[in-house]
Amino acid sequence: MSGKRHPAGDEFTHYAHIVPAGVLTGVFAALLALTYLTVAATWYDLGQLNFWAAIGIATVKAALVALYFMHLRYDHPFNAVVLLAALLFLFIFVSLALLDSTVYQPDIRAWQEANPR
Repeated sequence: MSGKRHPAGDEFTHYAHIVPAGVLTGVFAALLALTYLTVAATWYDLGQLNFWAAIGIATVKAALVALYFMHLRYDHPFNAVVLLAALLFLFIFVSLALLDSTVYQPDIRAWQEANPR
């Protein structure tokens, strides 16, 4: 440092973490492979597992982006706790919405049968 103090004090100074290009290239290659896997999963009928396969692949891709491109892996652990709490609440809200939608499934099926494509 040049001897100057940060206006807000030393405890608020933050230096960016520099990720090696090899790590970023590896994560990019993994994201490309997972994208191919997402497309390849549509070629097979896995029944109910199609949804879970798509969600699993998307979760891994989102985790890679958050950890490496958003630098969560190298950041303060509290930020990871905030992210996980937000994801937990998102899961709860989506789950409640999906539970409510099962009530309307008979009406939706009846409408689909009455109005074929």
